[in-house]
Amino acid sequence: MYVAAMSVVPTLRSSGDLLADRRYAYADAALAGGDHAAAADLAEQTLELAPLFAPAHALLGRALARLGRRDAAVAALSRALELEPDDALGVRIDLARLDALAPDQAVGAGYVRALFDDYAGSFERHLVKNLNYRGPEMLHAAVRRARTAQGRKLWFTRVLDLGCGTGLVAKAFEGTYGTIEGIDLSPRMLARARRARLYKRLHEADLVAFLTQEPEASADLVIAADVFVYMAALDDAFRQTHRVLENGGLFAFTVQAHDGDGVVLGADSRYAHGESYLRGVAAETGFATILFEHVSTRQDRDLDVPGFLLILER
Repeated sequence: MYVAAMSVVPTLRSSGDLLADRRYAYADAALAGGDHAAAADLAEQTLELAPLFAPAHALLGRALARLGRRDAAVAALSRALELEPDDALGVRIDLARLDALAPDQAVGAGYVRALFDDYAGSFERHLVKNLNYRGPEMLHAAVRRARTAQGRKLWFTRVLDLGCGTGLVAKAFEGTYGTIEGIDLSPRMLARARRARLYKRLHEADLVAFLTQEPEASADLVIAADVFVYMAALDDAFRQTHRVLENGGLFAFTVQAHDGDGVVLGADSRYAHGESYLRGVAAETGFATILFEHVSTRQDRDLDVPGFLLILER
């Protein structure tokens, strides 16, 4: 069954033509209301007035996909991606759903940035209260257990928070670090994190690109709370984290899980990683696995989302 990508494009985004904008708003409402034929017709009317309006091409593709018109849907979605290759619209996910793109290429930085820029204002309220998110607290408890097993104090000189969002990890680990730095793609999330006044520095960057520029053995804890759900292959992230950690440093992270091998793109437009995949990448990049637990860091429709929590040691 075709499942569309999560929309990250505000309905009121303008094409530059008032009439086209009205048609697009009607098309968007029709799609949301399940009238896919009307949505496709209104999207086509929008494009007659504003042929270079990428959101209308994306909406048309999504409507056509729901109507079972795969080839036409792929053409419309591909045109949207051609017009806006950064893919803030998230059409690469739609193309992957239609088997027109490899699943491991579905989620890009542009989509993630736009998604969380749009989400920033309500992020903590929605995630913590509605989805019962508890990833940072679970990671803190796990790191405490790992340090106890090592016979070492729960204290870190320099912590890197990959995909820091609004700063939930910094709050959960407060009192256990000398300095903490946050890395995120979304400038609006970073603006929220800045309000916490806990981070020494905040970096707007892709996490692998950031790690690549960091000095070797310059951190003793790297944390990634529910960040790898937007990455398929984790080899580079693990390899660069291993390089940046000092000997005995810890890499603590959570992922969504699935029962099979490898990596799959879920119906929620997030990646789920298999246990054998994670253990294999950890071993190949030189990590020792200290802790590997089946957990759920959040809920979806009142059901626990399966995941893994790992603590790796350099």
